[in-house]
Amino acid sequence: MSDTRFPETWAPYMTWAKHHAKAKYDLTGSNLLPCSMDELPGARDALEIYGRNDDGWPPLVEAIASRFGVATERVATAPGASGANYLALAALVRPGDTVLVEWPGYDPHMGAARFLGANVTTFQRGWEQGFALDADEVAASITSETRAIVLTNLHNPSGAYAEPEALVEVGKLAKVVGAKVIVDEVYLDALEGVDNSPAATRDDVFISTNSLTKSYGLAGIRVGWVLADPETVERINRVRDVIDAVGSIPSETLGVLAFEQLDGLLERARGVLHPGQAIMREFMAAHPRLEWVQPIGGSVAFPRIQGVEDVGPFVTRAAADFDVGVTPGSYFGAPAHFRVAVAGERDVLEDGLAALGRALTTHFGDV
Repeated sequence: MSDTRFPETWAPYMTWAKHHAKAKYDLTGSNLLPCSMDELPGARDALEIYGRNDDGWPPLVEAIASRFGVATERVATAPGASGANYLALAALVRPGDTVLVEWPGYDPHMGAARFLGANVTTFQRGWEQGFALDADEVAASITSETRAIVLTNLHNPSGAYAEPEALVEVGKLAKVVGAKVIVDEVYLDALEGVDNSPAATRDDVFISTNSLTKSYGLAGIRVGWVLADPETVERINRVRDVIDAVGSIPSETLGVLAFEQLDGLLERARGVLHPGQAIMREFMAAHPRLEWVQPIGGSVAFPRIQGVEDVGPFVTRAAADFDVGVTPGSYFGAPAHFRVAVAGERDVLEDGLAALGRALTTHFGDV
């Protein structure tokens, strides 16, 4: 007999992402094209397997603090951005507290809050607003019971940019009720031409989470971090005492090396992202029945098909008959949309979009 205290999954999207059948042209992910060992010079020599790592490997904490212009007391390391988000929530909420999460959104944020015993409510970042962060939507949903507001910048799944002015207004709302604003910034660092500074450097009401995954191509080493006020960082470190005690020395020593080469890694990332985004724009222009909020950057696009309320059956058919995989928008709370990864291998993206175009024509006619 199954234990009814536990759901089949805390995060349906993540479970699907790990276990769905992979198509030949897999455009379901959101990671940047991975770095090889040779693209991180010195990696083999930098590895350590033992060291004093009580509250984060000190050289990594120092490197993160230096990069973002904060004191080391405002930095906590974490096992990737997913770990950073969980630790931040665990440092803020207790069972029965309320966490306010953007929707459409990234469902592991909701799953983490529920796992911690919090009540989850949502505010809208919808199509009609261009998926923009709207403080009025937050104001309509926040209550005196809200202890954390969780959002993404860039928005996952649409890639929409949260304007700094909107973030400031959300921060003001949070202060009124004594809440913090967790901003997942994993897609932000590679942006150009806009303010991509961490929200946590603006005001102590904000907590920024990030990692070396989406903007740097180093998903495999699982290096993430939290920027926050010193009290919250101390709470996070004490939460880690009962989760993994300390971070991985091999991962965090490689993280130090990565921070030494961060500008080069960003340049590499932009060399992948810019062509991928251009290819996606060309695809959208060739299929006028598709519409989207064109992202200013990032590794994903989130189009929809005019007149179709649920693209799930189409996504299934595209994978089965045309061997191309995209992510159904239902996993993000937007079933009329599908998410496309644009930051992988160029030939996979080009061939995959060609296959997707054939699937669209077959399924819907002239699109």
